[in-house]
Amino acid sequence: MRKIILPFIFAVMISVPVSAQQTTAAPAKTEAVKSKLTPKEVIDNYLKALGGKDKLEAVKSTITENTVSVQGMEVAMSTKKMGNKFRSEQSVMGQTMTQLFDGEKGYFDQMGQKMDIPADKVAELKKSKVIDALDYDPANFQTVNIEKIDGKDYNVLSSDKGKYYFDASTGLLYKSASGEGTAVIKSYMTVDGLKFPSEIEAEGNGQQVTIKTTKIVLNSGVTDADFK
Repeated sequence: MRKIILPFIFAVMISVPVSAQQTTAAPAKTEAVKSKLTPKEVIDNYLKALGGKDKLEAVKSTITENTVSVQGMEVAMSTKKMGNKFRSEQSVMGQTMTQLFDGEKGYFDQMGQKMDIPADKVAELKKSKVIDALDYDPANFQTVNIEKIDGKDYNVLSSDKGKYYFDASTGLLYKSASGEGTAVIKSYMTVDGLKFPSEIEAEGNGQQVTIKTTKIVLNSGVTDADFK
């Protein structure tokens, strides 16, 4: 299990706007109609709902503490991000696993066994930002459909990289689906006037994962030394 859990959690945490192809999970039965909104309007509404684009762009670093539940195990995870760099450390059963990207290259380290991050992921990570929501580019989406799930309307952006469901009433991202699996944001938390996912239920590669965020620190406690 340890050889599987690290790459999967890594994929979940970075696969918001830069996911793979279409989802392999059976989709819920929905009825889709074309929305009057443009992809730019949906994304602008999302950034506004999170607290505003200017405030999001002012975040230069984050420290996030998570508890990940998978296969009956609890994994403590701490992630530092600055620019397109990140360092994530996970502790399980007395073992520490590390994922690191220094802006140019990176690796997974599981119990002393290192594996380079694949080249296709490196290309994506180089484009990433501290706040995942800022990675959404309206040019990647042609149209917006409205889908009703459990009686609620969602504005759905689709591309060859996946489908993203935004709550029509709040503007917030509710669900993403790609070839790596699906992720549903069950709740949000507010830190310094900005909203962040506080609980995510994800499924992929035959695994179900619950990610709960316990703490987020903005613009403090992160330096270049953390990515060496």
